[in-house]
Amino acid sequence: MTKYHTPVLFQESIEGLALQDNGNYVDVTFGGGGHSRGILKSNESCKLFAFDQDSDSHENEIDDERFTLIKQNFRYLKNNLRMFDALPIDGLLADLGVSSHQFDIPDRGFSTRFDGPLDMRMNPMQKGTAADLLNTKTQEELTSIFKLYGEIKNAWKLAEAIILERDLTPFKTTDQLKKVAKKFTPEKKLNQYLAQVFQALRIEVNSELDVLKELLSQSVEVLKPQGRLVFISYHSLEDRLVKNFFKTGNFEGKPEKDFYGNLIRPLEPVNRKVIVPTEEELKENPRSRSAKLRIAEKR
Repeated sequence: MTKYHTPVLFQESIEGLALQDNGNYVDVTFGGGGHSRGILKSNESCKLFAFDQDSDSHENEIDDERFTLIKQNFRYLKNNLRMFDALPIDGLLADLGVSSHQFDIPDRGFSTRFDGPLDMRMNPMQKGTAADLLNTKTQEELTSIFKLYGEIKNAWKLAEAIILERDLTPFKTTDQLKKVAKKFTPEKKLNQYLAQVFQALRIEVNSELDVLKELLSQSVEVLKPQGRLVFISYHSLEDRLVKNFFKTGNFEGKPEKDFYGNLIRPLEPVNRKVIVPTEEELKENPRSRSAKLRIAEKR
């Protein structure tokens, strides 16, 4: 809906919130503001609190008295909502992952398409870039990152090559990394392999999975009974955490039961089958192809 970022599964996610009159809602991934504008337009009496730590997104702030932009990481959800006297909330939307804007700016280092600084920080003010990570981590640590977050099978060999390369020339640019990585996969699988390598580094740099766990745990605490959570994820590691938490209330996906055999869980999944983009949306926005939408309601 905006040049900054085209919101994915737009109508499905707005409908998933089941907006209530005079409700308090949260968009924890403001970005270009597409989903936020959709929420405000769909219900004229609700209030919306949006989070985004990326200063680039702050230029998209919405001029509406019902809207508040909180310029922080959503891991600080509960404290900020308490500060704005917004508790409890009626619904929360999270469109996880990297925005189109972040992918399209070479200086951010997120994209495999351009040469640029090996940055990958969601918050440009934080310390520790992808280059810092590649230049300082041990082979064992790099192997673990590539295996866990990129699901790369030859992670040890890739990590070894990175160590050898950095001893000659420290890593500074995405092209340097791509030249090393391309040695470890056939040409026809190069794009997928590079995407996995970049994903692994990005997740580590931004502690994305740990932050997601914090968000999920806090979201239950701040939500009213029958309030809705709407989460859009883009890779299996994110989706698995969301799916498990919605179904069981924990990240391992292990059902816990009370004395009578009833499931102990704070949420009830609304959609039993994951929602994915339509063929029409895929044609209009190819970047939506890996998106998965899950909705849950607080019991």
